[in-house]
Amino acid sequence: MIDTHTHLYDDATVVAQDEHIQRALAAGVHKMYMPNCDSSTIEGMLQIAERYPQHCFPMMGLHPCYVKENYREELAVVEKYLAARSFSGVGEVGLDFYWDQTFVKEQKIAFEQQIDWALAYRLPVIIHSRSSTQECLDIIKRRQKGDLVAIFHCFSGTPEQAQRVAAMGCYVGIGGVVTFKTSNLPEVLRAISLEHVVLETDAPYLAPVPYRGKKNESTYLPLIAEKIASVYELPLAEVERVTTENAEKIFR
Repeated sequence: MIDTHTHLYDDATVVAQDEHIQRALAAGVHKMYMPNCDSSTIEGMLQIAERYPQHCFPMMGLHPCYVKENYREELAVVEKYLAARSFSGVGEVGLDFYWDQTFVKEQKIAFEQQIDWALAYRLPVIIHSRSSTQECLDIIKRRQKGDLVAIFHCFSGTPEQAQRVAAMGCYVGIGGVVTFKTSNLPEVLRAISLEHVVLETDAPYLAPVPYRGKKNESTYLPLIAEKIASVYELPLAEVERVTTENAEKIFR
């Protein structure tokens, strides 16, 4: 299995980082993709990638929650790194209207700029769309000319919006929220085919049941796959196979 979204460098994870990775490998999670947040997280992320080059893969981007007054300086750092070395994707980028709407205009500028870089470097875009799914969809639709690949990370939209994601040739990232009793994700999954779904944890956040409220880790990815298998009424092995193929296609 492939965890398409895990913050292995996060302060809540770093103390037991190696143990976390070894447990994940033992659980059958052989690749973990790390989205960046801002300039402060790059060094820790790259150190992990250097220690586990076959299993842990860095991405580069400016997270919308980190878009502040200095966002142009932060974008310059992203641009510098994208030009200097290889990354697996551009992320975590997008819009967040949940926590703070002070920098909505700047978030949109940063998002569109980073989409342009993803297209230039032929990299997938990892989209954060909390309380902004429709706005992110509209931006992607304007930029999609057939060569833009994107994952709507931690998808929280409607079944109809998921269908729009699929129609644009993009993917929905499904994590631990799918196991929550109040989640609408089973309905979302039934609206699209498994060919447009990838697995993720967003570790150390959003741990699946029965670990909800505790520190999440890639080791729990099989629990997410099991829930998806039950929704689609498919064997677990089929969910593992298809979502892995999807992730391999996205990250080439």
